Amino acid sequence: MDTTRSTVFVTGGTSGIGLGLALRLMAAGSTVVVGGRRTDRLAALAAEHPGLGTQQLDVTDPASIAAAAAAVTAAHPELDTVITTAGIMLPEDLTDPAHVEVAERTVATNLLGTIRSIDAFLPALLRRPAATVMTVSSGLGFVPMPLTPTYSATKAAVHSYTQALRVQLGSTPVQVTELVPPAVRTDLMGQRDSSHAMPLEDYLDEVMALLAERPDADEVLVERVRFLRFAEAEGRTDDVLAQLSRFAA
Repeated sequence: MDTTRSTVFVTGGTSGIGLGLALRLMAAGSTVVVGGRRTDRLAALAAEHPGLGTQQLDVTDPASIAAAAAAVTAAHPELDTVITTAGIMLPEDLTDPAHVEVAERTVATNLLGTIRSIDAFLPALLRRPAATVMTVSSGLGFVPMPLTPTYSATKAAVHSYTQALRVQLGSTPVQVTELVPPAVRTDLMGQRDSSHAMPLEDYLDEVMALLAERPDADEVLVERVRFLRFAEAEGRTDDVLAQLSRFAA
């Protein structure tokens, strides 16, 4: 991925890592459009950041995804990068049957939203001489946080899906990259002021440096996420799971 001259669409790009990455890419020289559900938020971002494109998008709605893909590719036929950051993270009590509603919303947003977004934009990306799909999983896709079981499961699924996608697109011009964040200080799970989470700007600094150093990387791993990413390979899964089990709602 060329961070300096790409044309990028970011799902879930109105807050958190999505917005932070969008603004960093725009500052680096890329053309960036962010997608999000709330039109008032999109309008505010467009006013606050001249040059930032916006597109209404609800990744739980297939019709909204199709409409967004049609609109973005019509306005930006040079589109060559899609980053799927849209996601939700909610606690669940698995002894309470009511948790299924949270589970269904989480799967619809994090997993089906990622799959459907890629499907909608892939035909346009395949027409480019070089393009990138960047999915966003999580360190919790490798060792789950028991408090957020479906979130963790969807991120494991995104990792697996990304690996399969990379193989299937291996003979095409589309590069497939997986961004694997640790806990980052965003509004996700109220982590904005958490001492256990990485400051957002520090995370973005490291990600941009990694992308500049290895634009063809399969995975973008900041140092802080490696204890999760390689826990199983290093025989530390039980210890890490025990640490993650201390987090309570």
